[in-house]
Order: sequence, then structure tokens, then C-alpha cells
Amino acid sequence: MSIKRFQTATRMSQVVVHNDTAYLAGQVAQDKPGASAAEQTQNILDRIDALLAEAGTDKTKLLSATIWLNTMDDFDEMNAVWDAWVPAGAAPARACVESPRLARPVFTVEIGVIAAVD
Repeated sequence: MSIKRFQTATRMSQVVVHNDTAYLAGQVAQDKPGASAAEQTQNILDRIDALLAEAGTDKTKLLSATIWLNTMDDFDEMNAVWDAWVPAGAAPARACVESPRLARPVFTVEIGVIAAVD
């Protein structure tokens, strides 16, 4: 049994790979705090792309995604960015929930994904 951890700190790892699966920590818009839901979503998806690459996979191998929004009023705005990012025919299983409080008030979107690794 092999477990690889990437970008590990005291509290958590940004990616954990076990067998042929990569588990990403929930990602927030570190580079866009306080920005619109669309800008935060794009920043998060860019972060996810980089983390997946570090783990040896990419968004075409997504298995599932969980999205937390401060308010479902941002659902359409977030989805516009999400839909443009997900490759045709490779949409993961997905849940999207409203969570009025994320890690910090400047973050209104958080996304966590699980992906297959070749």
C-alpha cells in the first residue's frame, strides 16, 4: 500500500494519493480573496489544475467534486465558470451545498475533488 502526500503542512496535505486515486483538500481562492464568485471559482479551478498535475493526473479523470457556496445566489455564476472548465464528457459526480461560513469571510466558494491517477 502506497500513500503519497503533496504540499503537506502541520494541519493537512493539499493532495493525498492512495493507490490510483488522488484526494484534494478543499480549495479556496487564495489569490482572489473577496473577489466575485466567478473570479474565486476560476482561481480555485486553476489551483486544482496545478494540484492534479502535481499528483500525476488531470481534470479529465475527475471522479467526484464537492462545492460549497456561501449562498446559492452564486450558483449560476459559479456554474458558468465550472461548465467552461469541465471537459465535455468528463463531468464528475458532484454535490453543491450552501454553507454560510467557510474558513474565512473573504472566501465564498470552496471546491474539493477526487480524481483517478494513471
